Amino acid sequence: MIVSVPLFLFLPTIPFLNIDNTDKVKITTIVLIVAEVLFWSGGLLVGKELFSKYKSYFNPRNWFQKKQE
Repeated sequence: MIVSVPLFLFLPTIPFLNIDNTDKVKITTIVLIVAEVLFWSGGLLVGKELFSKYKSYFNPRNWFQKKQE
């Protein structure tokens, strides 16, 4: 799951690469698919409880809520 984060962060830099537009679309598609596969396969490896905990960290609705004890 951690390996997928840099791939998602790489996506906004792709439009600024000095390559053809068709290659940019291909690279974006490949990076997005690989990042999603890595994220979900990592979720299968860590288990349901830990995966739901990490998934809640990535949900923007939960970013500014107070934590319950």
